[in-house]
Amino acid sequence: MAVITGRFPRTRRQVGRASDSVDDFGRQAYFYWQAIINIPFALRKYKKETLRLIAEISMGTGALAMIGGTVVIVGFLTLMAGGTIATQGFASLGDIGVEALTGFFAAFINVRIAAPVVAGIGLAATIGAVSTAQLGAMRVSEEIDALEAMAISSVPYLVSTRVVAGMIAVIPLYSLAVIASFIASRFSTVVLFGQSAGIYDHYFTTFLQPLDILWSFFQAIAMAIVVMLVHTYHGYNASGGPAGVGVAVGNAVRTSLICVVTVTLLISLAIYGTSGNFHLSG
Repeated sequence: MAVITGRFPRTRRQVGRASDSVDDFGRQAYFYWQAIINIPFALRKYKKETLRLIAEISMGTGALAMIGGTVVIVGFLTLMAGGTIATQGFASLGDIGVEALTGFFAAFINVRIAAPVVAGIGLAATIGAVSTAQLGAMRVSEEIDALEAMAISSVPYLVSTRVVAGMIAVIPLYSLAVIASFIASRFSTVVLFGQSAGIYDHYFTTFLQPLDILWSFFQAIAMAIVVMLVHTYHGYNASGGPAGVGVAVGNAVRTSLICVVTVTLLISLAIYGTSGNFHLSG
């Protein structure tokens, strides 16, 4: 009662902030639920819009299309990540005289950690940020309200279609990302550091498990769904004019980066546990 009547203003502010956080969590959960359950309706009703968004996400629009859009950005990021893994792996393993295991290091780290995380960051910085800006601009210019006035449900049309597009487009994008990381690791180890190609390929193929690649794709799809949900929420609920759209993009990118790492951690623990699910012996 004392908090309500205002005898303790600091406590009242803290309680108010906690209440606002709980309310915001509830709004986000409801928004995500509505976006997911409306996916079948969006696929049935808005096929052309979904196909347009898949093409836009993959190849980009405007100036972004000139460099290949998300394809080039994600590919370049994973290419550099694969080279870095090979460089650090060769140097670190060389300190204990087992640099021959660089192929194992590349097969293990690229698939399970590096490629999914780097691809998720690339998705958040490209298609996620673009989706937030697009929906935010539509919100502040009252285009979303206009859709509702025309009896067009805005969540399936604007949000569910983008979630589906991101989930579908990430499959070929991630395929290119994984291939780029493998190529970069092999090039760095064999060409730059002079390790025998046979030694590298032996350990790489021995420890590269097809099931790990399948789980890696599942992880990439899960990250794409989470990234699209987070970014569409912040864009859909943007306010405050152009400045508010910029704030929404910044908040969405920060949140999605945290979600990418969290999804990687949770899926890795669920699939591989604490043992890593491999046996290294000689």
